[in-house]
Amino acid sequence: MQKLESEPGIEFESFYPGFDALQGALADADRLVRLQAWQTGQTGWPLVDACMEMLNQTGWLNFRMRAMLMSTASYLLRLPWRQSGLHLARTFIDYEPGIHWPQVQMQSGTTGMNTLRIYHPVKQALVQDPTGRFVRQWLPALRAVPDSWIFEPWRMPAELQLRTGCVIGRDYPAPMVDIAAAMQLAKQDWFAIRQQIPPDDMQAMLQRHASRRSRHFPKVARGMRRKRDSTIVPQSEIQLTLEL
Repeated sequence: MQKLESEPGIEFESFYPGFDALQGALADADRLVRLQAWQTGQTGWPLVDACMEMLNQTGWLNFRMRAMLMSTASYLLRLPWRQSGLHLARTFIDYEPGIHWPQVQMQSGTTGMNTLRIYHPVKQALVQDPTGRFVRQWLPALRAVPDSWIFEPWRMPAELQLRTGCVIGRDYPAPMVDIAAAMQLAKQDWFAIRQQIPPDDMQAMLQRHASRRSRHFPKVARGMRRKRDSTIVPQSEIQLTLEL
């Protein structure tokens, strides 16, 4: 809350403006279609849609799935973080702007200081909902889909789609983009922008936004804090993190 009070602009502007280019490539009509599909749980990725359905009905979702929703919107669908962030803000029953907007930007890769996190919606489903129980609870159209297809129903043979009552394009949507291609493009574009940040600008951002040592800490605590703060990774060593 102190961060937002001292820098209210982070609710409206990217920490580093250069990253706005990540979400500015879509035509207005395409962006509206994708935003509506994401907001209503119609992306074609079962775990993403089940999470959004639960959120829209209950107003709550755990942190990891909140992060996945933002990652999906920003990286895979290339939606502006403020538009998707506003939907979540209006839906969360525990909305706290001081926590929400820094996290929205962090999960969208616009800070320039944090590790890139791209959540793979199918791999997340395999780890977080291995039996498909959660997906089936919130997406009735997928309840008869076998376990082997539950997280990628668009790959089901046509005859199986008919037999299970889940015809892609009729009972449940197909994904709007290919996951692998979208992730690769997002990674490529993010690193291209990240490498263009002048060292002086990066140092200024770290000075302004990163945690600082406090004179009020005891000597031992100051030493521990100093050690932690000294682990900033040089730009040349930054690695991509694909959240599994």
